Amino acid sequence: MDYELTEQHRAIVAAAERICSKFPLDYWLERDRNGGFPEEFYKEVAIAGWLGIATPETYGGAGLGITEAALFLRTVAAGGGAMAAASSIHMNIFGLQPVVLFGTEEQKRRMLMPLIRGEVKACFAVTEPDAGLNTTKLKVKAVRDGDRYIVSGKKVWISTAQVADNMLIITRTTPVEEVKKPTEGLTLFYTKLDRDYVRVREIDKMGRKAVDSNELFIDNLPVPVEDRIGEEGKGLEYIFHGMNAERVFVAAEAIGIGQAALARAVQYAKDRIVFGRPIGKNQGIQHPLAQSWAELEAANHMMLAAGDLYDKGKPCGSEANAAKLLASQAAVKACQTAILTHGGYGYAKEYHVERFLREVLIDYIAPVSPQLALCNIAEKKLGLPKSY
Repeated sequence: MDYELTEQHRAIVAAAERICSKFPLDYWLERDRNGGFPEEFYKEVAIAGWLGIATPETYGGAGLGITEAALFLRTVAAGGGAMAAASSIHMNIFGLQPVVLFGTEEQKRRMLMPLIRGEVKACFAVTEPDAGLNTTKLKVKAVRDGDRYIVSGKKVWISTAQVADNMLIITRTTPVEEVKKPTEGLTLFYTKLDRDYVRVREIDKMGRKAVDSNELFIDNLPVPVEDRIGEEGKGLEYIFHGMNAERVFVAAEAIGIGQAALARAVQYAKDRIVFGRPIGKNQGIQHPLAQSWAELEAANHMMLAAGDLYDKGKPCGSEANAAKLLASQAAVKACQTAILTHGGYGYAKEYHVERFLREVLIDYIAPVSPQLALCNIAEKKLGLPKSY
């Protein structure tokens, strides 16, 4: 594999850097302090056409791959906005992959094109309070009623629901006790987030204040049959395609945050003079920074390998999990190292590195825990018995 970026890849990185240059670190610090969706940043990305980077040209997208989208998101995260920037566009870029792959022609035109143009925002409603990562135990019900379904239940940790117009939601249409396999009986919809039937409660959290996380309380939401993606009962199969893409993207975003923290730490180590010499001259400062560079680079190669497999239509679940695992671990360590390099100033918000640590921790925790990622690798790559 050639690990050198192509001319097209470098152009994508440069385009992302130009957008990020319009939003300095203080813009993101203000969002971290006061919250509020970064609408200006979102619009810049939409106007430039990057929300459709991984969507076919037929529907207004750029027709590029998950690898190209990951490079764009890595650059966005590295630009200082961290997860606040990446998460504001993340869902629009990857979330409707199930529609791209399994939607009807009418659905693709109706659903994809407004999203790409930035006219609507969407959220990804999968996680539930009692199911966690065990998606086979999802309880939100969708009951067929003529030419519509009636949906009720609870979802949790749903990003951007405060500003979303639509949601991609997975529901149970057949009770788990009535299916042959627990992975069956789940159905996917892309439909309006109608606040007459859905109460959205924001969760106050550690970081990424600019991009909300929420609980959804859904009470008899009517969903037209034409908003169902694919066949009834096969929704879990469909969203797995999006999940692999998301793991690649989360890995890319974590790497970007780690790179941003590392760059600030390196510059501080060059500028900070103690005992008549820059602290970066001391191996006690040099070696942890060099170690972080090596770990971020290794994770970056794993991320690119997983993206390449996805774009070639090859199995990539374990590779995507490995990329997310390694990238989040390397990024958390890089952010911790950056704080320690700054000493006491690393604890100050104006130096930004403490914000990077708070933001990157979500990449370590979600959308799949490090433990479950390891379970997947143990089972799929090592042939060990399933442990969960």
